[in-house]
Amino acid sequence: MAVPSWPERLRAASKTALVQDGKRKVHYLFEDGKEMAEEYDTKTGQLVSRKWREKNTLGGTSKWQVEVGEPTSLLLGALESELIKESSSNPVFMRKDTLSSFQWRIRNLPYPKEVYSISVEKEQRCCVIQTTNKKYYKKFSIPDLDRYQLPLDAAALSFTHANNTLIITYQKPKEILAAEEQLQKELKKIKTANSGDGNCKTQ
Repeated sequence: MAVPSWPERLRAASKTALVQDGKRKVHYLFEDGKEMAEEYDTKTGQLVSRKWREKNTLGGTSKWQVEVGEPTSLLLGALESELIKESSSNPVFMRKDTLSSFQWRIRNLPYPKEVYSISVEKEQRCCVIQTTNKKYYKKFSIPDLDRYQLPLDAAALSFTHANNTLIITYQKPKEILAAEEQLQKELKKIKTANSGDGNCKTQ
């Protein structure tokens, strides 16, 4: 039996939506028990965050894993952040997309732009960041391309550096842009709860 494609899995997933604080929040429950939560800016349709979680071996639910948006370590409550406090000078890697591109920001990288090189490893399906001063090295994948089974294209990759932040941009291929446009149309059909309607409050 053929494995369903990503668009088929999205269509088959159980979806609920809520509009709150200028964001459309969509929760997906897939047939295999995995959950995905996305937040979109209601004005622009821009994806603000995407998180995943799945059932663990004991049947409980794992913690949310952030794919797009602020890393979980930056979102912890006051108590937890006191217990697990990373050095504020450590590089912080996060993904923050635009409508036309996937984008990653790595804060706390003070080195000049010429120090960095970013390449595509087609066999390993990942991008690699290196510095000539050997101070930073990271591999990262683009899950969206994996889900749509699209190849990585080095020509789509670019980067810039400003304010101690390395900004890496990968232009979305036309297949992803078309799929995202279609998804937005489908999401608008979901009956949406609105937490701003009088006393109606949905969690």
